[in-house]
Amino acid sequence: MADTEQVSVLDPEAAAAAAVLDALNGTEALNATVKFVATTEGTALAYGSLVLMALLPIFFGALRSVHCSKSKELGDNDYHSGFRNASDMPETITSRDAARFPIIASCTLFGLYLFFKVFSQEYINMLLSVYFFGLGVLALAHTLSPLMSRIFPASFSNKQYQLLFTQGVEESKEEIVNYEFDTKNLLCLVIGAVVGVWYLLKKHWIANNLFGLAFALNGVELLHLNNVCTGCILLGGLFVYDVFWVFGTNVMVTVARSFEAPIKLVFPQDLLERGFEASNFAMLGLGDIVIPGIFIALLLRFDVSLKKDSRTYFYSSFLAYIFGLGLTIFIMHTFKHAQPALLYLVPACVGFPVVVALLKGELTELFRYEETPPEDTAVKEESETEKKDQ
Repeated sequence: MADTEQVSVLDPEAAAAAAVLDALNGTEALNATVKFVATTEGTALAYGSLVLMALLPIFFGALRSVHCSKSKELGDNDYHSGFRNASDMPETITSRDAARFPIIASCTLFGLYLFFKVFSQEYINMLLSVYFFGLGVLALAHTLSPLMSRIFPASFSNKQYQLLFTQGVEESKEEIVNYEFDTKNLLCLVIGAVVGVWYLLKKHWIANNLFGLAFALNGVELLHLNNVCTGCILLGGLFVYDVFWVFGTNVMVTVARSFEAPIKLVFPQDLLERGFEASNFAMLGLGDIVIPGIFIALLLRFDVSLKKDSRTYFYSSFLAYIFGLGLTIFIMHTFKHAQPALLYLVPACVGFPVVVALLKGELTELFRYEETPPEDTAVKEESETEKKDQ
């Protein structure tokens, strides 16, 4: 399916936009130009690439979340020799957070809708581009940091730096910013900045994807569900949120058409014909990657907690994600109608592991698994230290 902006969609927001425009315009583009018809090879390449790009941050983000979780338990902030600051530590999502998230997301979505209705779209997107430039540079630097640590030899002169910003003097001095980094981190920042400038100037789809992959991987790595019940609440709530805002109103349609930011992965269907200057994109929203991804990462950490050689729950949920995403593409093309991906991903990613747990007789263990938030771990360590001192 294609809309007047020549974008084929998997993402529910943009999918709904395309569906509405196709319904209004039939087979003719609004600008009366000839609409590009993607070849079978081009469509297969685009959707296959999107599926592959979606799997990469989930797989590697889940693996890094295990390392991150172990370091959290040990109180080690520098868990992969990267930037040492509080933002590198995982954020634990509780059941209360999960229940609130669809409401907060709805308010944010409607707020953006009002902004785009009242203010100029050009200026809003200019501000968003600058904002996501900063976030993207940091996210890409954080993603590349472990890779740089492996590339450079041990003999490499790696100097340490610290960015410290305080408020007050002497006893009343309070740290506002305390950022520690090294030469390798600076190189990562330079690479991220180059990609960021490329994105700001050209809005090229490759630069967009580099930022999008970094955002997705960091999300899966650093957003931790505290238990399976919380994951079910979050996925269930966003399942309803997705269906309501896509099919119940035109709010998500308007925002999806107006919002220009690296919050999606894109791949051109006309790459074979036009090369890197292609412009007919298929796309997948990052929400359809990160939301199921953090649940899959939780199941991997549960596998690790069982202290067995197998990773049954991780692989079953990972395969479920592939199945759900493939089903979304199949139904979209069969019925020629846009489909919200979470409509199929949520039942698959939750249902497959539950069935596996039932077959293995581990359903109780699965739902009893609990992760301790970082702040609770810190309090526990302080308490144990005080007892030793006494």
